Amino acid sequence: MIASEKIEPAKLGNLIRKCRQKRKLTLKELCDKAGVSVGYLSQVERGNATPSLGTLAQIARALDLGLDYFVITPKPGDAVSYADKRRKFSISDTGVTYEALSTEFPGHELSAFIVNCPPGFQSETFQHEGEEFIYVLSGSIEKSLDGETFTLREGDSLHYNGITPHGWKTVGDTPARMLWTGTLVVLQDAQKGRLPGHRG
Repeated sequence: MIASEKIEPAKLGNLIRKCRQKRKLTLKELCDKAGVSVGYLSQVERGNATPSLGTLAQIARALDLGLDYFVITPKPGDAVSYADKRRKFSISDTGVTYEALSTEFPGHELSAFIVNCPPGFQSETFQHEGEEFIYVLSGSIEKSLDGETFTLREGDSLHYNGITPHGWKTVGDTPARMLWTGTLVVLQDAQKGRLPGHRG
């Protein structure tokens, strides 16, 4: 007989609240989208009420999430990123390719990628909430940050607030390879055609 997994109300409520706040939805806005009362959802977020599976599905749908986001617990092995099995993709014809390092699990805040940039690439200038950290693995890039530019070579890094206007370009005739990590949820955006340096 397979043992059932118990979802703690407090943990579930906190997760729903974090998802709502990340999407900048008020309690009432989420309630209107999910078709539940403000008083009830407030109780759920505080861990004082447990929604039925149907109600949880309504809340998940209102948050643009699948029900499994709240009910499936990742396996420890899901956290591993093996170099020869890593997901690699590109989202435009710029020649920039990405290697996904991070995994998704309920409540996660960090995203991480290895970014491979061809010579001559230049991103637009953009800004967003959250933090970003980059570490140059090889090659060289020029990073602009609020109008100031920095040339970063192998071994150099930069940590900044994403709300600061920023952009970057590859320097020289060789490709650049860097580690990018941040609190911006990127993988979901990638499915819609957006990644750092690629506004959709």
